[in-house]
Amino acid sequence: MSQHIPTRRSFLTTAAFSTSAGWLLATPQSAPAQSATANPGEFVEPARTLPVQRDADVIVCGAGPAGVTAAITAARLGARVRLFEAHGSLGGVWTSSLLGYLLDFDKPGFNVELVRHLRHRGAIRGEGMNGLTYHPEEMKLILEELCTRAGVNLQLHTRVTAAYRAGNRLSTIITESKSGREAWQAPVFIDTTGDGDLGAQAGCEFEIGRDQACPCQPMTMYALLVVRNLAEIAPYLHGVGNDGQHVGPKAFQDLLKSAGVQPSYGKAALFPISGQLVLLMANHEYGINATNAAQVTTATLHARAELHQIVKALAKLGGPWQGTEIVATPEQIGIRDGRRIRGRYIMTADDLIRGATQDDAVVRAKFPVDIHALSLEENRKSAYSNAGVKAKPYDIPIRALIARNVDGLLMAGRCISGDFISHASYRVTGNAVAMGEAAGAVAAIAAETKQLPQDIPWPTTQAAIEKSRTIGDSTRLE
Repeated sequence: MSQHIPTRRSFLTTAAFSTSAGWLLATPQSAPAQSATANPGEFVEPARTLPVQRDADVIVCGAGPAGVTAAITAARLGARVRLFEAHGSLGGVWTSSLLGYLLDFDKPGFNVELVRHLRHRGAIRGEGMNGLTYHPEEMKLILEELCTRAGVNLQLHTRVTAAYRAGNRLSTIITESKSGREAWQAPVFIDTTGDGDLGAQAGCEFEIGRDQACPCQPMTMYALLVVRNLAEIAPYLHGVGNDGQHVGPKAFQDLLKSAGVQPSYGKAALFPISGQLVLLMANHEYGINATNAAQVTTATLHARAELHQIVKALAKLGGPWQGTEIVATPEQIGIRDGRRIRGRYIMTADDLIRGATQDDAVVRAKFPVDIHALSLEENRKSAYSNAGVKAKPYDIPIRALIARNVDGLLMAGRCISGDFISHASYRVTGNAVAMGEAAGAVAAIAAETKQLPQDIPWPTTQAAIEKSRTIGDSTRLE
């Protein structure tokens, strides 16, 4: 019996589908026509009706350090949690951006739990709780296992693209993925996108960069390298753990100069990761607005090209550098500066200068003001500075994590409410984790009690955080 094989023309014009053959063919009429009211040079997207999912008490957008912590904390407290992540793994800057280094991490709670799991897997280097390096693949796996254990409903490759309010309360978000546009509703939402995407879409006020809309701190792309023998290059490695407070030896910077390369970051460093695996930090991309996709794309291409140039120059030195090669660059360039969503408290440089204490303190931050040079010219003079602000340990209040203009919305991580100077200190991941714990706890309580986040008494949140930490203390992974 002969088999009918459709021609290309008949295939493209077929308006039916055959379930018996397993084929599903979209009809030409399935795409809506362009609106007749569109002006020249404009396109009016027709309205459409989307089914709404209401299966969560808390929706967390962004699964970086703050987001994954918020989701796990809320779920451990009994909330039904949905966690959306734009990339293909959990961890954000830890994994998708290959940060590789844990800063201001000497905090209780999930910080301690995560380091414990990493040590159990032999996936971390350094003594103590600060300046530790870790294996990013083990970090991905551990975070996935912890989310699964807590009952977090996770969806990767999904980006939040719109938000809608009922009155002044955030009620609905729209996501885009391979599944198309989907609508989701919940009593409470948490913006942990890093760049404050959800807050901006919901209509919150925000700032970005030093002067309202940049200049912003530079972006950085890291790279994982494999070297011939770690012991042979020990004098060139950045310290880790209790020995990791200094910026890596000048010997490595001199070595790069002898190799004929001058990195865009003036304090280039190599960090030991695992076995013969090291992490290279040598790149800066200046003047990039994280909310401009075209600019971020250009920065990404330029950064990756620079890293390959540097590593090839290292390999040509021979000796212990012979065979050095890149094994991975990140899918997402590292972003320091994005939107800062206005909250019910705005962190300022004055909080750092006076070492402010707060009755509703989420975390006591200790990291110094760390402003990377805003241009290549500034970098040649000084790779980073504190802008003359000497920070004392200071508190971040829960009010800085609650949106001022939109009800039912919290923030955690680097998109919380603060000015450019304070952000340059609190943005590191140890603080982001602590913020995630607090936001997750507040969200879970607010959803259960049908209150707004700003109405939850801080002692109630503290008790919930301790309950979540107790669960974390007893959690063991294989």
